[in-house]
Amino acid sequence: MLQKGREQVAHSVNTILVQTYWLIGKHIVEFEQGGKEKADYGSQLLDQLSKDLSKQYGKGFSRSNVFQIRQFYLRFSKIQTLSGQFESTKYQSKLSWSHYIEILKADSDLEVSFYIKQSEKENWSVRELKRQMKSMLFHRLALSKDKKGVLELSEQGQEIQKSEDILKDPYVLEFLDLPENFQYLEGELEEKLISNLQNFLLELGKGFTFEKRQYRISIGGKHFYVDLVFYHRILKCFVLIDLKRGEVTHQDVGQMNLYLNYFRKEQNTEGDNPPIGIVLGASKHNILVEYATESIGNQLFISKYQLYLPDKKQLENELNKLLDENY
Repeated sequence: MLQKGREQVAHSVNTILVQTYWLIGKHIVEFEQGGKEKADYGSQLLDQLSKDLSKQYGKGFSRSNVFQIRQFYLRFSKIQTLSGQFESTKYQSKLSWSHYIEILKADSDLEVSFYIKQSEKENWSVRELKRQMKSMLFHRLALSKDKKGVLELSEQGQEIQKSEDILKDPYVLEFLDLPENFQYLEGELEEKLISNLQNFLLELGKGFTFEKRQYRISIGGKHFYVDLVFYHRILKCFVLIDLKRGEVTHQDVGQMNLYLNYFRKEQNTEGDNPPIGIVLGASKHNILVEYATESIGNQLFISKYQLYLPDKKQLENELNKLLDENY
């Protein structure tokens, strides 16, 4: 009861703090600046407000924080669904002020809305939010959709309803701290992923639970090993991941298809949906993948991984091009 009470108090304090900062930001813009985004006398206003507020209320009103409070209102006043929430007397904040400070760094309202929804859904810590934003999660998910899908992603976050919804291309594994041109073996890559399982689960997304590594399958006196086996709580199915150091081949696809057939017949129990297979390679040839996976009845997908953070400008250009083409 004591723990629950403390959590409720912390949540209430956080809600009041976020809503208060929103209203202070609104007052700065609407009253102090006369409704303009910038005051006629520039930074002098923020300097004076910082001094006045600090003198009267103490810590928490440095010039940089006052600037962020104003930006908080300016950014979120443009997103009607969010501004309405902040104005409401029933508003309950699921995110901390530190979450909002990070989300303010997003470049577009689409990103802002997505990271708020996704942070709430997956209960990201501030550190996890920072990592997802650095890895350009919104852009990576959005580029696999059409314009309508991008807007839905922004408004609702990532909705997991079918196997394709858990996929990313590429998967970003920068947390392994492996140099891009480092000569590593597949076993070493697997070992690194297991050692960084918490970060890998964050990259995989909501719903993944780790089952086993090097899962042995015995067929006709021969043994085969699935690199990583997960179970997805939302889709209610096994997810098999095979790691490839180089380019994915048609033999890799055939091998994964064998694993999926085995799991579907031998490991699934009542209530389990058909398993999903992901062959994760450093590179792939799209035409080869198309021919290798054609007519396969199982849910089998090929994705790339990269050991470094994506190029922000490149992904932004690709997303803008996608949105422009769909107007």
